[in-house]
Amino acid sequence: MVPMENEFFKNIGKKTGVNMKDILDLANSLQSANFKDENTVRNVIRRVSQIANKPVSREMEEKIVQSIVKDGKQLDFNSISKMINKK
Repeated sequence: MVPMENEFFKNIGKKTGVNMKDILDLANSLQSANFKDENTVRNVIRRVSQIANKPVSREMEEKIVQSIVKDGKQLDFNSISKMINKK
């Protein structure tokens, strides 16, 4: 990583409390994930919840899984974060 980018990510991490390595690892894992598989979607939701330090109730997890697996909505970090913050 270029030093300027590294500094940028460190600053974001300090301001948000979110480890940028965790975000990048999650983003890499999303590229090859099968979002039609309920277990995969649940694992992603749990990882996002953990990274964002926002607990997700079973009910909210079910709603998110339903939205993605059964309704075919796009899955990305921003979408899950919005769903988690609605609770």
